[in-house]
Amino acid sequence: MSSSFGTHFRISTWGESHGIGVGVVIDGCPPRIPLTREVIQRELNRRRPGQSDIVTPRNEEDAVEILSGVLDGLTLGTPIALSVRNKDHRSSAYDEMQHTYRPSHADYCYDAKYGIRAWAGGGRASARETIGRVAAGAVARAVVQALCPGVEIISWVEQVHHISCPVQPDDVQAAVVESNIVRTADAATAERMADAIREARSNGDSLGGVVACTIRNCPTGLGDPVFDKLEATLAHAMMSIPACKGFEVGSGFAAAQFRGSEHNDSFYMDGERVRTRTNRSGGIQGGISNGESINMRLAFKPTATLMLPQATVNDNHEEVELRGKGRHDACVLPRAVPVVEAMAWLTVCDHLLHQRSLIGC
Repeated sequence: MSSSFGTHFRISTWGESHGIGVGVVIDGCPPRIPLTREVIQRELNRRRPGQSDIVTPRNEEDAVEILSGVLDGLTLGTPIALSVRNKDHRSSAYDEMQHTYRPSHADYCYDAKYGIRAWAGGGRASARETIGRVAAGAVARAVVQALCPGVEIISWVEQVHHISCPVQPDDVQAAVVESNIVRTADAATAERMADAIREARSNGDSLGGVVACTIRNCPTGLGDPVFDKLEATLAHAMMSIPACKGFEVGSGFAAAQFRGSEHNDSFYMDGERVRTRTNRSGGIQGGISNGESINMRLAFKPTATLMLPQATVNDNHEEVELRGKGRHDACVLPRAVPVVEAMAWLTVCDHLLHQRSLIGC
């Protein structure tokens, strides 16, 4: 089972949703990077359950322990192990799912591939696995900001079901995103989105939507042709997030509707810096960052576990009906925002360390 991501800054996540704990091991972190438990915990608090009435009420503190690789607030250059204990898992809610496959969940495919699965909470297929990603993303952020001050990554909920946020990427402010429980970039839209999620939850249903992400002040030159293009690695990172079903960078699928004369980003000189007058490329050309903001959009499907009856089969291949139990997000988007940011930080960090190795820094 592939549980690792990255080459120069490599992470391996571990643990199951209803096991003793979850976490991550980070290899390749440079030494003498300032890092504290509080920096990591701040990001985990943004991801954790029980934050509001529109997310799962599972009551977890998600308190992180640094087991290795850090001394007196500085990284040692050795593997960093981070651990979070599971405390509020209620496996009895999944008793029926031990033998019955949830539609559109990973239950059947895990059984078909391995002949065994951690049925309680979905095991590794649970979004609880993303704790390791978010914790590692906080470390990656510390590395990038130490080596390239000024890099900023902001994600926000751009759309919930049919409700869209009107803000453009260049205008998004992190403070506004964090000021509302949906984590959208427009306060006026936030309550409409929250009400839609509440209504879906009350009906036992779920909603999907779109998370947008922008990387500002990214160094020029990150990414390698041909197979390690920056957008290819970003796509790998983002599409690995649970429930993510679509990814685009820059103009994305809309590019198919343009003529080349309409779509090209014209270059101009801004002092000593080469800039583009438009940014339909999304900050990446030829697989390499060009110094403009990298703009991405991710489509997330509705949560698969519903409190409504659904037709399915069990592990005896009998057709049955299943109604979900337990505590689940009716919409994953508000808690997906810090996960998207974490995967962006991990990708930028890995490419940055690779680029520095090429030029001998």
